[in-house]
Amino acid sequence: MTALLELRNIETYYGPIMAIRGVSLEVHDKQIVTLLGANGAGKTTVLKTISGAMDPQKGTVTLAGHDIQSRDPDAVARLGVAHVPEGREVFPFLSVDENLRVGAFSRHDKGIDDDVELVYHYFPVLSDQRKLPAGFLSGGQQQMLAIGRALMLRPSIMLLDEPSLGLSPRLVAGIATIIKRLNEEQNVTILLVEQNARMALEISDYGYVMETGRVVMEDTSERLQNATDIQEFYLGMKDEGVRGRRRWKQRKTWR
Repeated sequence: MTALLELRNIETYYGPIMAIRGVSLEVHDKQIVTLLGANGAGKTTVLKTISGAMDPQKGTVTLAGHDIQSRDPDAVARLGVAHVPEGREVFPFLSVDENLRVGAFSRHDKGIDDDVELVYHYFPVLSDQRKLPAGFLSGGQQQMLAIGRALMLRPSIMLLDEPSLGLSPRLVAGIATIIKRLNEEQNVTILLVEQNARMALEISDYGYVMETGRVVMEDTSERLQNATDIQEFYLGMKDEGVRGRRRWKQRKTWR
Protein backbone atom coordinates (compact mmCIF):
# COMPACT_ATOMS: atom_id res chain seq x y z
CA MET A 1 0.00 0.00 0.00
CA THR A 2 1.34 3.44 -0.96
CA ALA A 3 1.76 5.80 1.98
CA LEU A 4 0.00 9.18 2.00
CA LEU A 5 3.05 10.72 3.68
CA GLU A 6 6.52 9.23 3.47
CA LEU A 7 9.88 10.38 4.84
CA ARG A 8 13.04 8.70 3.58
CA ASN A 9 16.44 9.20 5.25
CA ILE A 10 15.74 12.78 6.33
CA GLU A 11 18.57 14.80 7.87
CA THR A 12 17.80 18.29 9.19
CA TYR A 13 20.19 20.65 10.96
CA TYR A 14 20.03 23.62 13.32
CA GLY A 15 23.13 25.39 12.05
CA PRO A 16 25.99 22.89 12.41
CA ILE A 17 23.97 20.59 14.72
CA MET A 18 22.23 17.60 13.18
CA ALA A 19 18.75 17.47 14.78
CA ILE A 20 17.36 14.41 12.97
CA ARG A 21 19.55 11.64 11.62
CA GLY A 22 18.30 9.60 8.69
CA VAL A 23 14.65 9.47 9.81
CA SER A 24 12.28 7.34 7.73
CA LEU A 25 8.58 6.87 8.45
CA GLU A 26 5.24 6.35 6.75
CA VAL A 27 1.70 7.53 7.42
CA HIS A 28 -1.08 5.81 5.50
CA ASP A 29 -4.42 7.33 4.58
CA LYS A 30 -6.93 7.58 7.48
CA GLN A 31 -4.36 6.42 10.04
CA ILE A 32 -3.33 8.01 13.31
CA VAL A 33 0.44 7.57 13.63
CA THR A 34 2.24 8.72 16.76
CA LEU A 35 5.84 9.83 17.16
CA LEU A 36 7.12 9.30 20.70
CA GLY A 37 10.28 10.38 22.46
CA ALA A 38 11.73 12.52 25.22
CA ASN A 39 12.45 16.24 24.97
CA GLY A 40 15.16 16.88 22.40
CA ALA A 41 14.60 13.63 20.52
CA GLY A 42 13.83 15.51 17.29
CA LYS A 43 10.06 15.01 17.09
CA THR A 44 9.17 18.67 16.54
CA THR A 45 11.93 18.99 13.94
CA VAL A 46 10.34 16.13 11.99
CA LEU A 47 7.02 18.01 11.86
CA LYS A 48 8.73 21.28 10.90
CA THR A 49 10.56 19.50 8.10
CA ILE A 50 7.32 18.05 6.76
CA SER A 51 5.44 21.37 6.88
CA GLY A 52 8.26 23.34 5.25
CA ALA A 53 9.26 25.39 8.29
CA MET A 54 12.71 23.76 8.06
CA ASP A 55 14.55 22.44 5.01
CA PRO A 56 16.20 19.01 5.13
CA GLN A 57 19.81 18.75 3.99
CA LYS A 58 19.26 15.16 2.85
CA GLY A 59 16.37 12.83 2.13
CA THR A 60 12.89 13.15 0.69
CA VAL A 61 9.41 14.01 1.96
CA THR A 62 6.58 12.86 -0.30
CA LEU A 63 2.86 13.58 -0.03
CA ALA A 64 0.61 11.35 -2.15
CA GLY A 65 3.68 10.41 -4.19
CA HIS A 66 4.87 14.01 -4.83
CA ASP A 67 8.07 15.46 -3.36
CA ILE A 68 7.35 18.37 -1.02
CA GLN A 69 10.67 18.81 0.82
CA SER A 70 12.08 22.34 0.84
CA ARG A 71 8.81 23.92 -0.36
CA ASP A 72 7.59 27.05 1.42
CA PRO A 73 5.17 26.43 4.32
CA ASP A 74 2.27 28.14 2.56
CA ALA A 75 2.77 25.92 -0.50
CA VAL A 76 2.81 22.81 1.69
CA ALA A 77 -0.36 23.97 3.46
CA ARG A 78 -2.11 24.48 0.11
CA LEU A 79 -1.33 20.84 -0.67
CA GLY A 80 -3.33 19.84 2.41
CA VAL A 81 -0.79 19.63 5.25
CA ALA A 82 -2.16 21.34 8.38
CA HIS A 83 0.42 21.90 11.13
CA VAL A 84 -0.76 22.55 14.70
CA PRO A 85 2.45 23.66 16.44
CA GLU A 86 3.44 23.18 20.04
CA GLY A 87 2.18 26.07 22.16
CA ARG A 88 -1.03 26.53 20.10
CA GLU A 89 -0.01 29.92 18.61
CA VAL A 90 -3.48 31.32 18.08
CA PHE A 91 -3.89 34.94 17.01
CA PRO A 92 -4.69 36.52 20.40
CA PHE A 93 -6.30 39.74 19.18
CA LEU A 94 -8.53 38.07 16.59
CA SER A 95 -11.83 36.57 17.68
CA VAL A 96 -12.38 32.83 17.85
CA ASP A 97 -14.43 33.03 14.66
CA GLU A 98 -11.75 35.05 12.86
CA ASN A 99 -9.04 32.58 13.93
CA LEU A 100 -11.02 29.74 12.39
CA ARG A 101 -11.48 31.58 9.12
CA VAL A 102 -7.74 32.25 8.91
CA GLY A 103 -7.39 28.47 8.66
CA ALA A 104 -9.33 28.56 5.39
CA PHE A 105 -7.01 31.16 3.83
CA SER A 106 -6.30 29.02 0.76
CA ARG A 107 -9.91 28.05 0.11
CA HIS A 108 -12.32 29.75 -2.28
CA ASP A 109 -15.30 27.42 -2.06
CA LYS A 110 -18.71 28.07 -0.53
CA GLY A 111 -18.37 25.57 2.29
CA ILE A 112 -16.39 27.71 4.74
CA ASP A 113 -19.40 28.75 6.84
CA ASP A 114 -20.49 25.12 7.09
CA ASP A 115 -17.03 24.07 8.21
CA VAL A 116 -16.96 26.77 10.89
CA GLU A 117 -20.16 25.28 12.26
CA LEU A 118 -18.61 21.82 12.04
CA VAL A 119 -15.75 23.00 14.27
CA TYR A 120 -18.28 24.38 16.75
CA HIS A 121 -20.04 21.01 16.66
CA TYR A 122 -16.84 19.30 17.82
CA PHE A 123 -15.90 22.10 20.24
CA PRO A 124 -19.16 23.56 21.64
CA VAL A 125 -17.28 25.68 24.18
CA LEU A 126 -15.79 27.67 21.28
CA SER A 127 -19.23 28.36 19.86
CA ASP A 128 -20.22 30.04 23.12
CA GLN A 129 -17.20 32.37 22.81
CA ARG A 130 -16.97 32.84 19.05
CA LYS A 131 -16.77 36.64 19.30
CA LEU A 132 -14.23 36.65 22.16
CA PRO A 133 -10.57 37.47 21.38
CA ALA A 134 -8.63 34.21 21.36
CA GLY A 135 -6.13 35.57 23.88
CA PHE A 136 -8.83 35.41 26.55
CA LEU A 137 -9.38 31.66 26.14
CA SER A 138 -7.97 29.10 28.56
CA GLY A 139 -5.07 26.91 27.49
CA GLY A 140 -7.37 24.00 26.74
CA GLN A 141 -9.72 26.18 24.72
CA GLN A 142 -6.80 27.61 22.73
CA GLN A 143 -5.70 24.07 21.92
CA MET A 144 -9.21 23.28 20.69
CA LEU A 145 -9.13 26.44 18.58
CA ALA A 146 -5.75 25.53 17.07
CA ILE A 147 -7.04 22.09 16.07
CA GLY A 148 -10.27 23.61 14.74
CA ARG A 149 -8.32 26.16 12.70
CA ALA A 150 -6.29 23.33 11.15
CA LEU A 151 -9.51 21.46 10.34
CA MET A 152 -10.69 24.49 8.35
CA LEU A 153 -8.01 23.74 5.76
CA ARG A 154 -9.82 20.46 4.97
CA PRO A 155 -6.41 18.82 5.30
CA SER A 156 -5.29 15.55 3.81
CA ILE A 157 -3.07 15.18 6.87
CA MET A 158 -2.89 17.02 10.20
CA LEU A 159 0.39 17.36 12.12
CA LEU A 160 -0.28 17.71 15.86
CA ASP A 161 2.64 18.75 18.08
CA GLU A 162 2.12 17.99 21.78
CA PRO A 163 -1.63 18.77 21.94
CA SER A 164 -1.76 17.59 25.57
CA LEU A 165 1.07 19.85 26.76
CA GLY A 166 0.16 21.78 29.92
CA LEU A 167 -3.40 20.49 30.09
CA SER A 168 -5.18 18.84 33.01
CA PRO A 169 -5.86 15.08 32.81
CA ARG A 170 -9.53 15.78 32.13
CA LEU A 171 -8.74 18.08 29.20
CA VAL A 172 -6.13 15.63 27.87
CA ALA A 173 -8.81 12.94 27.77
CA GLY A 174 -11.17 15.34 25.97
CA ILE A 175 -8.57 16.31 23.35
CA ALA A 176 -7.74 12.63 22.77
CA THR A 177 -11.40 11.84 22.21
CA ILE A 178 -11.75 14.67 19.69
CA ILE A 179 -8.62 13.55 17.79
CA LYS A 180 -10.04 10.05 17.53
CA ARG A 181 -13.45 11.34 16.43
CA LEU A 182 -11.95 13.56 13.72
CA ASN A 183 -10.05 10.57 12.40
CA GLU A 184 -13.05 8.24 12.42
CA GLU A 185 -15.84 10.66 11.47
CA GLN A 186 -14.04 13.11 9.15
CA ASN A 187 -11.37 10.69 7.82
CA VAL A 188 -8.57 13.04 8.89
CA THR A 189 -5.15 11.40 8.71
CA ILE A 190 -3.03 12.44 11.70
CA LEU A 191 0.66 12.41 12.62
CA LEU A 192 0.72 12.97 16.38
CA VAL A 193 3.81 14.02 18.33
CA GLU A 194 3.40 13.34 22.04
CA GLN A 195 5.28 12.86 25.29
CA ASN A 196 2.08 11.48 26.81
CA ALA A 197 2.78 8.01 25.44
CA ARG A 198 -0.16 6.38 27.18
CA MET A 199 -2.69 8.68 25.56
CA ALA A 200 -0.97 8.60 22.16
CA LEU A 201 -0.76 4.81 21.96
CA GLU A 202 -4.38 4.38 23.05
CA ILE A 203 -5.73 6.39 20.11
CA SER A 204 -3.17 5.66 17.37
CA ASP A 205 -2.76 2.81 14.90
CA TYR A 206 1.02 2.79 14.57
CA GLY A 207 3.93 4.33 16.41
CA TYR A 208 7.56 5.34 16.03
CA VAL A 209 9.96 5.96 18.92
CA MET A 210 12.71 8.56 18.52
CA GLU A 211 15.88 9.03 20.54
CA THR A 212 18.69 11.51 19.82
CA GLY A 213 17.37 12.29 16.36
CA ARG A 214 16.88 8.70 15.20
CA VAL A 215 13.95 6.32 14.93
CA VAL A 216 14.92 3.47 17.26
CA MET A 217 11.70 1.45 17.33
CA GLU A 218 8.46 1.13 15.38
CA ASP A 219 5.43 -1.16 15.49
CA THR A 220 1.67 -1.19 15.83
CA SER A 221 0.47 0.84 18.81
CA GLU A 222 -0.89 -2.28 20.46
CA ARG A 223 2.48 -4.03 20.29
CA LEU A 224 4.32 -0.93 21.49
CA GLN A 225 2.03 -0.74 24.52
CA ASN A 226 3.03 -4.29 25.39
CA ALA A 227 6.76 -3.83 24.74
CA THR A 228 8.87 -3.95 27.91
CA ASP A 229 10.98 -0.94 26.94
CA ILE A 230 7.95 1.22 26.22
CA GLN A 231 6.27 0.20 29.47
CA GLU A 232 9.43 0.93 31.46
CA PHE A 233 10.65 4.15 29.88
CA TYR A 234 7.44 5.77 28.61
CA LEU A 235 4.49 4.32 30.52
CA GLY A 236 6.13 4.29 33.96
CA MET A 237 5.48 0.58 34.55
CA LYS A 238 8.14 -1.42 36.46
CA ASP A 239 8.56 -5.09 37.19
CA GLU A 240 7.63 -5.36 40.83
CA GLY A 241 9.66 -8.57 41.18
CA VAL A 242 12.93 -6.82 40.39
CA ARG A 243 14.36 -4.69 43.18
CA GLY A 244 17.37 -2.50 43.41
CA ARG A 245 17.62 -1.75 39.68
CA ARG A 246 17.92 1.90 38.74
CA ARG A 247 16.10 3.03 35.65
CA TRP A 248 19.01 5.00 34.24
CA LYS A 249 21.32 1.99 34.58
CA GLN A 250 19.12 -0.29 32.55
CA ARG A 251 19.79 -0.85 28.88
CA LYS A 252 17.06 -0.55 26.29
CA THR A 253 16.79 -3.36 23.76
CA TRP A 254 16.85 -0.94 20.82
CA ARG A 255 20.07 0.34 19.30
